[in-house]
Amino acid sequence: MYWKLIPPSKRKRCIFKKSCSNYVFEITQKEGFKNGLKAFLFRYKNCRGNFQIFINPINNEIQMILPSQLIIKSEEIAERLIN
Repeated sequence: MYWKLIPPSKRKRCIFKKSCSNYVFEITQKEGFKNGLKAFLFRYKNCRGNFQIFINPINNEIQMILPSQLIIKSEEIAERLIN
């Protein structure tokens, strides 16, 4: 419904490589509504700023700390935020 109601020019840009709407849709299709809802809540809470991108001094990799304090690797971060 999100893709039908909100034109691409009005959508917020996601901090994740796979957009939140695509991620939630995929989880819902594979794992059912309940897990899709959990995925939506997780992404909604973590996709709204308050993140920090850093270079891990141990392995020299780019990583991101989400508002939930979860650390994700560069493979999951949107390209526009890394470059």
